[in-house]
Amino acid sequence: MQVRKRDGSLEAFMPEKIVVSAVKAGAPYEVAREIASSFKASSDVVDTPSIREYVLSELKSRGHTSVVSSWESYDKEKRKS
Repeated sequence: MQVRKRDGSLEAFMPEKIVVSAVKAGAPYEVAREIASSFKASSDVVDTPSIREYVLSELKSRGHTSVVSSWESYDKEKRKS
């Protein structure tokens, strides 16, 4: 599976990136690993917003709403720069 980044480039899907992002936002390591390993795309190429939506949805469904808020705050700040 490949990931289409915001700049249009493609890179190989690396579940570790989901784990790192979720842990940095405050998710427990095991939860982050479970979410990363459960991600399945419906095509060979997936865009980053789809991955982010899936991860945030999974975090919410598992009761980690503070992690979702932290992730979204970071996302907003990053987009400003």
